Amino acid sequence: MERVLFITSTRIGDAVINSGILNHLVETRPNARFIIACGPLAEPLFRALPRLDEIIVMAKKKRGGHWIDLWTRTVAKRWDLVVDIRGSATSYVLWTKKRRIHQRSSTPINKVVEASQILRLEKPADPVLWVSDEARNKAAELLPDNETWLAVCPSASAPYKVWPGERFAELVKRLTAQGGPLSGAKIAIFGGPGDKAAAEPLHAALPAEQLLDLTGALDLDTVAAALHRPRVYIGNDSGLMHIAAAAGTPTLGLMGPTDTRLYGPWGDKTAVVRGETSFEEHYARFKDERRFQKESLLLDLSVEAAYEATKTLLERTSR
Repeated sequence: MERVLFITSTRIGDAVINSGILNHLVETRPNARFIIACGPLAEPLFRALPRLDEIIVMAKKKRGGHWIDLWTRTVAKRWDLVVDIRGSATSYVLWTKKRRIHQRSSTPINKVVEASQILRLEKPADPVLWVSDEARNKAAELLPDNETWLAVCPSASAPYKVWPGERFAELVKRLTAQGGPLSGAKIAIFGGPGDKAAAEPLHAALPAEQLLDLTGALDLDTVAAALHRPRVYIGNDSGLMHIAAAAGTPTLGLMGPTDTRLYGPWGDKTAVVRGETSFEEHYARFKDERRFQKESLLLDLSVEAAYEATKTLLERTSR
């Protein structure tokens, strides 16, 4: 039996992006057992991984204490393979037959492609989701097949990546109105425990019976299962955008200050819409201080542009 240590990301989106190469290892190493090291937010994504032995949750500590903890828990083992997405020093001091450690690309390429280069794969490894039967059953109850569902996530990890909630509400109203491309659809709202305020404009603009607000109500495993079910997902640049794309759900990412060459949603059923300001213009103005901006940098993205992008995506992915 082989033993594989896979050190992956703290952030949900990055963990999803890197899931493809982990799935490649699962499929090509049928005798392997896996230990996953990841941050606490991403941990639920790996609970249903085949042949999982353990998840080591790396809660951040001062002075890199979480890396010392990981070393302590792994140094005595003999590994057949260590794969380190984080490019940490810990991977270099573990006894292993082979190690594959992330090196950042010198050119801007999608992070899925960059991750695949760690294993020297000829083709990019598509992200995947491992979902428990319990989560699938719960998702089917929440979003039944006899309804058409539009999923939205009006929140993000930082204000600068958030499209105004009032515009989300206007977009949803246009899409689901009589004669719209999603006429009569119900809306499932997704987000984390602290994102309730982002959903308020949708509640103010739409009938309560049309909305299913799941903000902060589900664990990540069930969120992943639920995001397999909508006709389309619309959201800001966030981990949930990458989960929806990995689920194979048509996914529209609302992007502004994010470099879509790196972090655009991955897959044939995805699309991106942005305002008139290019990433290069955002970067020239703010550099790496973008993430500290307290105001949205998506104000130049119109409802009309988002509507047309959604309509085009729906037509391209018609069932």
